[in-house]
Amino acid sequence: MQRRELPTTELGTTGLEITRLGFGAWAIGGGGWEFGWGPQEDRDSIDAIHHALELGINWIDTAAAYGWGRSEEVVGRAIAGVSPRPYVFTKSSLIEGPDRGVVNSLKRESILREAERSIARLGVDAIDLYQVHWPRPDADIEEGWAAMAELREQGLVRHIGVSNFDAGQIRRAQAIAPVETLQPKYSLIAREAEAELLPFAEREGIGVIAYSPMGSGMLTGAMTRERLAGLPDDDWRRGAFSGPALDGHLATAERVRAVATRLGVAPGAVAIAWVLHNAAVDGAIVGLRRPDQADELMAAATLELGEADVAELEALD
Repeated sequence: MQRRELPTTELGTTGLEITRLGFGAWAIGGGGWEFGWGPQEDRDSIDAIHHALELGINWIDTAAAYGWGRSEEVVGRAIAGVSPRPYVFTKSSLIEGPDRGVVNSLKRESILREAERSIARLGVDAIDLYQVHWPRPDADIEEGWAAMAELREQGLVRHIGVSNFDAGQIRRAQAIAPVETLQPKYSLIAREAEAELLPFAEREGIGVIAYSPMGSGMLTGAMTRERLAGLPDDDWRRGAFSGPALDGHLATAERVRAVATRLGVAPGAVAIAWVLHNAAVDGAIVGLRRPDQADELMAAATLELGEADVAELEALD
């Protein structure tokens, strides 16, 4: 596979040199589960992964929960025989419950069993980065993190990190074993991580890969009230983006569109570049469902936003 070159940076202190953009595999898990994205063709997903790799992306972030194994299986099919193989990051702690809903578990036996199944679905000998998906139940964080450290000691995973943890929960985990990476939700419409979490991660030398930098599609320039209303019933965004916050989200999306027009790039690329503008962030997870979506977003890897651009994007409504 012929690949282009993208800028890389070390993910925290892991020694992993990752591209500033990574392939996000949440949506390719498809619909039919609690946080699905509606119908998805596996052929489109595999083509999207291959094209992203051709454009230079060198890591994929998935999870066992995405389609209850479907995303990992598709990733495994896409990377089979690919050399050099991209880094593969996945997650534990969400298991399938009634009606394909989410059940949280940080029990040791559950996490060890999940890791074994993820390795099989992905077709790898070890997971490059294994992350606790959510810190729930809170009382079981220590048990779950000890199991993650055990997997690393066994060589089944190379690095361990957390997702959706707050600073206090990370400190509790660090008392057992170092937290190497953090995956927070971070975008122009979800800035809560700026207050404490991102500064904490930067001070501690914890690598950060931000998820949903385009606000789960809200900041791509394609989202409207009409499109939201027309989303499939099994697309979780249909309900999540309704309510009083929607007006503010759409106003932010319009500012992103204005800056993108001035810079001659896609709105999604501006939204991602804003996330990467934060010094604490090493990489951004970019969800792709079709090959063509990747082309216009690659500009984010090298796009430098000026002070005026940032001020406009962050303006209060």
